[in-house]
Amino acid sequence: MTDWLEIVRRYNQVVWKTAYRILGNYDDASDCLQDAFLSALTFSRKANIRNWNALLVRLVTARAIDRLRQRIRQRSLFSGQAELRDISAGNPSPSQEAQATKLFDRLRQALAELPTQQAQVFCLRCLDDLTYEEIATELALEPSHVGVLLHRARAQLRLLLSPAGDAGRDGVQP
Repeated sequence: MTDWLEIVRRYNQVVWKTAYRILGNYDDASDCLQDAFLSALTFSRKANIRNWNALLVRLVTARAIDRLRQRIRQRSLFSGQAELRDISAGNPSPSQEAQATKLFDRLRQALAELPTQQAQVFCLRCLDDLTYEEIATELALEPSHVGVLLHRARAQLRLLLSPAGDAGRDGVQP
């Protein structure tokens, strides 16, 4: 029998941090954490789990990317203000905070436009600092395929975050 209190106690912090790094929003990260643990419970009833950390990080990453896409769709529908919190350390100036918030917003929007697997690999490598081998294990891929996906994600993000990429999205050519 699975000791759920122990699993939640052991992995709660890493799962929440993963969601928060992607979303930058406390409430959304908390919702994704709950969704990931519920999905893990459902999954554990069907199969034996060998690596809880890998399963939970994979689930919360997928949930966070889905939430990010949902937030971007809602924002485009309602043109409302983004709910972003600056997660940088120290005491940045107001202009630095505004720049960081704008950059995080652009990165989150660009991540939402990537194919799911590319976004997952990028988040696991660049935000969670996992190795190619760890990502390959978590996503059931070959380490070389992780490298390809990461390369493609970075190339696409570079394009989406460039001034020309912004202009192309708005329908205005440079």
